Amino acid sequence: MKTRITELLRIQYPILCGGMMWLGNPELCAAVSNAGGMGNLVAAIYDSGEALRQAIRRTRELTDRPFGVNLTLLP
Repeated sequence: MKTRITELLRIQYPILCGGMMWLGNPELCAAVSNAGGMGNLVAAIYDSGEALRQAIRRTRELTDRPFGVNLTLLP
């Protein structure tokens, strides 16, 4: 399926995984990306910047496709 969003994000289907607190881990993120959508890693579930960096590395190990990182702007 080809749409503006699929072309912009370089994904197969116009499916974007939402930022689901406690569920947006590397495994779910990579699974959605591997299935052709846009996976989403939730930064707020990690206690430190290093833990988030490890989660991003893990996601990159699980997929070579695009994924996003949800950064919460709330205090």
